[in-house]
Amino acid sequence: MAKLFVKSGDTVVVVAGKEKGKQAKVLGVSPKDSRVLVEGVNVVTKHQKQRSQEDKGGLIKKNAPIDASNVMVVCPDCGKATRVGHKVVDGKKVRVCKKCGASLDKAMAKKVKKQAKEEKTSEAKTKKSTAKKAEAK
Repeated sequence: MAKLFVKSGDTVVVVAGKEKGKQAKVLGVSPKDSRVLVEGVNVVTKHQKQRSQEDKGGLIKKNAPIDASNVMVVCPDCGKATRVGHKVVDGKKVRVCKKCGASLDKAMAKKVKKQAKEEKTSEAKTKKSTAKKAEAK
C-alpha cells in the first residue's frame, strides 16, 4: 500500500495518457491500488443488462480510475500544477505547494500563510543583523 499525495476533492491535471492536459476534480482515491478516480477522465462505456421492469438496461458511461502517477495536484493559490511538499504546522503534517508554499489542505491554509509570513520576517531580521555585523568589522 503506497502513500498518495492526492486526496478526494483536490483539483488535478492529467500529465500522461490519452487524457493529457485535462483538469478536473478527484472523486475518489484508492491508495491500495495507487489509483485515483477523476471526474470526466477515462470515461468507459459499460453494457448493463436490464434486471427488472424498472431498471433500464443499455449503455452506461462511467468514470474509470487512472494511476496516481499520471496526475499532478493544482495549487488553489497560484493555479499551477505542482509537486506536493510537507510541513509541520501546530503538530500536524500539512501538504504544501512546492512552487508558492501555500497550503493544499483547506483547513490549514490560514495557519500555513501565517507561519510563512513569520519565517520571512525572521529571515529578513537575521540578514539585516549579519549585514550590520559585517559593516562594523
